[in-house]
Amino acid sequence: MRPQVVAHRGDSEENAEHTLGAFLAAIEAGADGLECDVRLTADGHLVCVHDRDLRRVAAQRRGLISTMELADLHQLDVASWKRPWAELDDEAPVVDESMHGVLTLRRLMEVAAAAPRRIELLIETKHPTRYGGLVERRLVQLLSEFGWDGADAPVRVMSFAHTALQRVQRLAPEVRVVQLFERAEMWPALRRMIGRDWMVGPGIGELTDHPGLAWRLAESPHEINVWTVNTPEQLALCRSLGVTAVITDRPRVMRGLVDALPADGT
Repeated sequence: MRPQVVAHRGDSEENAEHTLGAFLAAIEAGADGLECDVRLTADGHLVCVHDRDLRRVAAQRRGLISTMELADLHQLDVASWKRPWAELDDEAPVVDESMHGVLTLRRLMEVAAAAPRRIELLIETKHPTRYGGLVERRLVQLLSEFGWDGADAPVRVMSFAHTALQRVQRLAPEVRVVQLFERAEMWPALRRMIGRDWMVGPGIGELTDHPGLAWRLAESPHEINVWTVNTPEQLALCRSLGVTAVITDRPRVMRGLVDALPADGT
């Protein structure tokens, strides 16, 4: 079986992460799915941002996402950091500023829904946060608006926070969930806590460094979504484990590698 290719924060190797431009580029590159992180603004909007603040991607702009309103976030450029010398390049293409702002989850869902083929969304809720379970409640409300709260919806909700995924299961029992974890020693406890139909999301580094973990996961009943897979060697390991999806910064490269595999994945 060929694994799904999921673009990590969009086509984030070539574009600024979590921007509309990055996600459109990922779709154009042939990604099967788009991965995003979401945080809740002070006025209740879910936005696609990884960090608690924007200092890394918005020229050291101070302030937590949770204390800012969407209108303020829309004034910021969160893409120029990726190409800091672009304005000095006389041959650089004209910049489309609409591709450079903070993106709402609603807008990303609209983009995925309008795509010419099925695009999966893998949505990671970030914790801890001052809003606690309100993040998942807002998310499920939005999924319901789109009719994406059923078993056939093109969406998976992911989190490192076990309680966050429990909330999603209570609010939308049919939505697929992925328990993320970053250390091999966490798995013995997690495997007793998660539902049989939950997916699991280990990092590629842990699978590489801990072969025993890799094979225990492969032998478990859980589908596996692995982050962040960027090389042929990492893909080969994922294939050997029967991984369902590889989350990658390089969707175009990974698409080519996966498409070169025989249809049966051998």
